[in-house]
Amino acid sequence: MHGTGETSPFAIVDGHLGPSCTVGPFALISRGARVGAACVVHSHALVGADARIGDRCIVHPHAVVGPGVVLGEGVELLHSAVVGREPRSAGATARDPSFAHRLYVGDGCAIGSHATIYYDVEIGDHTLVGDAASIREGARIGSRCIVSRCVTLNYDVTIGNDVKVMDATHLTGGTQIGDGAFISILVATTNDNQPRQPLGHDRRLEGPRIESGATVGAGAILLPGVVVGANATVAAGAVVTRDVPSGATAMGMPARARRDQSADP
Repeated sequence: MHGTGETSPFAIVDGHLGPSCTVGPFALISRGARVGAACVVHSHALVGADARIGDRCIVHPHAVVGPGVVLGEGVELLHSAVVGREPRSAGATARDPSFAHRLYVGDGCAIGSHATIYYDVEIGDHTLVGDAASIREGARIGSRCIVSRCVTLNYDVTIGNDVKVMDATHLTGGTQIGDGAFISILVATTNDNQPRQPLGHDRRLEGPRIESGATVGAGAILLPGVVVGANATVAAGAVVTRDVPSGATAMGMPARARRDQSADP
C-alpha cells in the first residue's frame, strides 16, 4: 500500500489523522492517538491510545505502536515490530521490573521486523534497530547507532552516539557503551559472578563498561564489571576477566592486554 491519502472503510480511526495520511484495512488508530501528516499505516497495524506519530512515518502490517509511545518524524516500523511492550515478571525471574510508562523513538529511525522495544526506552535520531532485536526497559540509545539483527539489550543498558552492535550480541543489564564503539557479532556480556545465589540487598549486579572508540571482536566474552578503555581493542574470542587499558589490545583466554605499538610516539 502506498501513500494514497485515503482511509480504508474497514479501518477503525478513533484518533486524529494529519493531512494526506493513508490507513489500510483493519488498521486501528486508538482514541487519543495523533498521527502526523503524510503517514502510512498499513493493514492490521495498531496505534495505541494517546500515541504520537510524527510526519511521514510508515507503520507496516501487524506492527504495534503501544499506548503513549512517541515516534519522531520519518520513522519506519517494519512488519510485526512491537514498540511499547510492558515488561513482565514471573516466579522464575530474579527481579521485578520497574519502568516508566514512556517510550521515545527519534527522527529517521528504522525498526526491523519482529523487533520488540519495551517501555522506558529512549532512542536517538537516525538509529537502526534490526530484525528480531529486543530492547528492554531502561535502555538509552544515542543517535546514528546500529543495533543489528537478533541483538538483545537487557535492562538499563546505555549506548552512546555512533555505536555499532552487530548480529546476535547480548548486552547484559547495566552495560555502558561510549560514543563510536564497535561491538562485533556474537559478543556476550555478563553482570553476575554468583548466578546461583539469591538476589538480595547485599548483592550488586554490574555490567561491563566499554568506553568511547573501543572495538570488541567477534565472539568475545566480557565478565561482570570489566572496563574496556577508550580506543582499546578486544580480540575475537577473547575472555575478558580484567580491565583493558585505553589504547591497548587484549587477546586470549583469559585475555591479556598489550600496548598498541602504533600508539607510541
